[in-house]
Amino acid sequence: MRYLKPFKVTIATTVALIFIQSLTELYLPTLMSDIIDQGVVSKDIPYIWKVGGLMLFVTGVGTLAAITASYFAAKVSMKYGRDLRYRVFSRVAEFSLTEMNQVGTASLITRTTNDVTQVQTVLNVMLRMMAQAPLMAIGGIIMASSKDAKLSLVVIGAIPILFLVILFIIKKAIPLFKTVQIKLDNVNRVLRENLTGVRVVRSFNRLDYEKARFNDANRELTDTTIKVNKIMAVMMPSMMLVMNLTQIAIVWFGGLRINAGAMQVGDLMAFIQYAMQIMFSMVILSMMFVLIPRASASAERINEVLAIRT
Repeated sequence: MRYLKPFKVTIATTVALIFIQSLTELYLPTLMSDIIDQGVVSKDIPYIWKVGGLMLFVTGVGTLAAITASYFAAKVSMKYGRDLRYRVFSRVAEFSLTEMNQVGTASLITRTTNDVTQVQTVLNVMLRMMAQAPLMAIGGIIMASSKDAKLSLVVIGAIPILFLVILFIIKKAIPLFKTVQIKLDNVNRVLRENLTGVRVVRSFNRLDYEKARFNDANRELTDTTIKVNKIMAVMMPSMMLVMNLTQIAIVWFGGLRINAGAMQVGDLMAFIQYAMQIMFSMVILSMMFVLIPRASASAERINEVLAIRT
C-alpha cells in the first residue's frame, strides 16, 4: 500500500468518478418509476418523452464516468505493477548468494512475475468495484426503503444469508491460495533446474527421472488449483439462488401490497431494480473476498523479498 502514494490524485479522481456512476445508477429506477406511474398510467406522452430524455442523459453521464474511471484504474494498476516489479528486481539484484538461496531462485522469479501480477490485478478491480459496492448497497437500501419500508425488510433479511454463504466458502478457500503459489514455485524450480542443467541431465541419461519430477510438481499444482476452483465455483450459483428467491419474495409481497393499494406498480418495478443492485453489490464484495486473500498471500511473499536487507 505504501507504494500507492505517487498515485493519490489519480485514485481520488477514480473514486469520485465511481461515485458519480453509482449515483446515476441509483437515480435511474426512480425515473423509470415516474414514467410508469405518472406517464404510462395517465397516458401523458410529453411527460414520458421528457423523463425518457432525462434517463438517456443520466445514462450517458454514468457511462462516461464508468469508462473514464476504468481508464484511470487500469493506468494506476499498470504503473503500480511496473514500479513494484522494478523494486523487487532491484532488491534481488543486490542479494548475496546466501540471501539468494534463502528465498530460492525459482521463488524469486514467481514473486517478481506472478505475485506482482496478482496484486496488480486486485488493485485494478478494487479501484473500480470496492468503492462502488458499498455505495450501491447503502444507496440501494435507502432508495428501496423510500419506495416501501416494509417490503425492504425482505432484502435486509436476505443480506445476512448472502454473507454467511460468502464467509463459509472463503474460510475453506483462503488456506489454499498460498499453497497454490508455493506449488507454482515448485514447478518453476523444477523447470529452471532442467533448463540450466540440461547438459548434465542428458549426459547422465536422467531425462525420464526429470520428466517424472516435473509431472509430479505439475500435478500437485493442478490438483490444488482445481480444489480451489471447485470451492469457488459453489459461490456464484449459491448467491444467484438467494438472489432469485429474494426477487420472487419481493414480487409476491409487492403484489399483495399493490392489491391492497399501499404501493404502485412503478414503485414495485423500481424496488426490484434496487434490490438487484443491492444483491449485485454483495456479489461484487464476494469477488473482493475471493481476490484479496490471494493477493494478500502474494503481497506477503513480495514483502519478504523487500524486507531482506543486504
